[in-house]
Amino acid sequence: MNSKERVFSAFKRGGRGSPPDRVPFQFDLCRSLTDHFGKKLGISPNYTPSYYEDLSYRISANEIRTKMGSDCVVVGGQVAKGFTPKPVRDAITANEFGMHMKPTPLYVEVVKCPLEEAETAAEVEAYPFPDPHAPGRMEDANRDIEKFGKDYFIIGDCELSLFELAWHLTGLEKYLIGMASEDEWIETLNDKVEYFTTGIAEQLARAGVDAIWFGEDLGSQISTLISPNMWRKVFKPRHERIIKRVRAINPDILLIMHSDGAVAPLLDDFIEMGIDIYNPVQPNVPGSDPQELKDKYGEHISFFGGIDQQRLLPEGDLKKIEADMRNRAAILGQNGGYLMAPAHIIQADVAPETVEGMLHIAAAL
Repeated sequence: MNSKERVFSAFKRGGRGSPPDRVPFQFDLCRSLTDHFGKKLGISPNYTPSYYEDLSYRISANEIRTKMGSDCVVVGGQVAKGFTPKPVRDAITANEFGMHMKPTPLYVEVVKCPLEEAETAAEVEAYPFPDPHAPGRMEDANRDIEKFGKDYFIIGDCELSLFELAWHLTGLEKYLIGMASEDEWIETLNDKVEYFTTGIAEQLARAGVDAIWFGEDLGSQISTLISPNMWRKVFKPRHERIIKRVRAINPDILLIMHSDGAVAPLLDDFIEMGIDIYNPVQPNVPGSDPQELKDKYGEHISFFGGIDQQRLLPEGDLKKIEADMRNRAAILGQNGGYLMAPAHIIQADVAPETVEGMLHIAAAL
């Protein structure tokens, strides 16, 4: 099997019922690890500048990751053609949304939200949003789909879909209070965010991706960030509308829902919406036991992720890593339904030797 066939077989689509020859694998690298492996492989990393900076590492350096053993290629929307982040002060710049972004050793932090002072729907309505259909938005995505699409499973990244993109524009506290108080501007902001995300998702579907990766970090280490009932009221109908638009373009496209944290109370809703794959199956939070997930949901949804990013990979004990990976492959991958991956972008606290050891283990599963 090539990588594309392997992933489709694992997800029971296009594999004619045959199991994959091994559990497929996907991973993302932070900037320092991408640069390290690019130098080692003699490949200059191609960084695609995302409209939200931290997504850049999801959709960049596909040539390096496929050479290292990823069965998947991840593409996504990028900044509009000709856009350059606007200098604010020191190293801080303003992105397309007007968020002030500060680089850190790991990520780019939002240090000022453009709508943090907004109080009315009219103020939010008047605020200019980026055009999801701007020229150049899919330039690198189209290039990588053309290059890798025959041999690799192509994921279109549409993370920061609704909740997370909205609160990054106002600040989390203001947004949560606005929702709880049912402030008039909340619906206006959510409408604008939904329009932008729908535009990105539709373009990715038309470009020929095999799956769309929606994403919201809806959980903490112990619970959901908002009540399941509030999520069902405010966000579930919006996700359903986006899914309907995407499936109108490609009825067979696979849909991934990403959420870090303890979000098991929402899994039935994900399935009801038509989500095919749940990611990242974050370990060490309530509701994440692999056997319980497989037993309860394995007939209804596939799993993507699962390798512990918080302790296991940074500690670098390859015997423990192998034992954990084999356990997850045996449980979550039984009869298919599993794309193995770290539960997050691999960070700089993971040694390159650990990454290589993990990939060697994955190739033998």
